[in-house]
Amino acid sequence: MDIVDAQIHVWGTGLPSNPSHWQVTSFTAEEAIRLMDEGGVDAAVIHPPSWDLGADALAEKAVLDYPGRFAIMGSLPLDDPASKEKIASWRERTGMLGLRYTFLHEPARQWVEDGTLDWLWAEAEEAGVPIAALATDSLAAFGRIAERHPDLRITIDHLGGRGGLTTLKDAEAMIHIPELLTLAKYPNVAVKATGAPGYSSEAYPFAGMCTYLRQIFDVFGPERMFWGTDISKMPCSWRECVAMFTDEICWLSEADLRLVMGDAICAWWGWDRSGDAVG
Repeated sequence: MDIVDAQIHVWGTGLPSNPSHWQVTSFTAEEAIRLMDEGGVDAAVIHPPSWDLGADALAEKAVLDYPGRFAIMGSLPLDDPASKEKIASWRERTGMLGLRYTFLHEPARQWVEDGTLDWLWAEAEEAGVPIAALATDSLAAFGRIAERHPDLRITIDHLGGRGGLTTLKDAEAMIHIPELLTLAKYPNVAVKATGAPGYSSEAYPFAGMCTYLRQIFDVFGPERMFWGTDISKMPCSWRECVAMFTDEICWLSEADLRLVMGDAICAWWGWDRSGDAVG
């Protein structure tokens, strides 16, 4: 079984602006590979963080230095008119799978709601570029976007929650789940089950989170629910993040696990690791 982490960050300079991340000035691809090997993780999708202006180049170097181990979900400035023209060739860049944005803060949140970003959904749909979104307050809006753009593959991050941008735990962190579940009716919407341990006040195996994971799995299925960590924010090791799913969740069949733990995200985002055919 190939285990592919749907979200990690690597950076080379500066402390993370989000204090929930490890407060270290760098976390390199070399360090990630060592920890991935210890944890039994075959590959990971890098999301270049905003606090390191050199993160894009660092991610591309990681793809080249470790073939088959890394790919990238990047971003283009949403307030730059030139970004629109770059989407058609976006996946031709080294290691690039798609685009990922945080829509929790203004003005980006409002842009989702008021149509300012309609160009983004249309261009990405036409170019076959998947989009991932941290968008807890805009789940209904993403339902409307999914309906208008049925060929646009949308991934909702962090079980639909706020990830490391909240201190809420357990049920308080998951109050959005009913709204998230309504998106399952759109076949072009999937969910990253990334960072689940971070929402729990419990120790490993974070048993309370299984209720929410089961609810998501039951409506989205194994082809649209993706394991991942956002490891630099987790209260546990990579090995424990893996084992939480592979050893502790008894309702995932072997076939389901193969999909949830890696095969499904590679198919959804178009990462052919067998030939490392990205970029």
